[in-house]
Amino acid sequence: MKTVILDVRTPADSMADFTHAWTTGKPQKSARISFATPELLWRVLTAKRWELLKVLCGAGPVSIREAARRVGRDVKAVHGDVTALLNAGLLDRTDSGRIVFPYEAVKVEFLLHAA
Repeated sequence: MKTVILDVRTPADSMADFTHAWTTGKPQKSARISFATPELLWRVLTAKRWELLKVLCGAGPVSIREAARRVGRDVKAVHGDVTALLNAGLLDRTDSGRIVFPYEAVKVEFLLHAA
């Protein structure tokens, strides 16, 4: 199963993983998209965008209009959410202009600890 992990890590930790993969030539077991703070993660991954990811998971390439139909929302609003998810690296755009969520599962990881 192709899984993407969304996590909260410092840029230094993210770069350390990149450096390790670069020097060893061994990729990580799953794709990872890291955010610097939990607030940034939740700013990008709103409830409406999470709903959008759920309907796109396993759906293959679809148009933005079709994605809007599946979530029962306005095309313009979905377009804004798609743009944010494309910028975050969660969605891809095909050569034909359709959008695709290239993963079969999403795992969200972050640790809340005392200040």
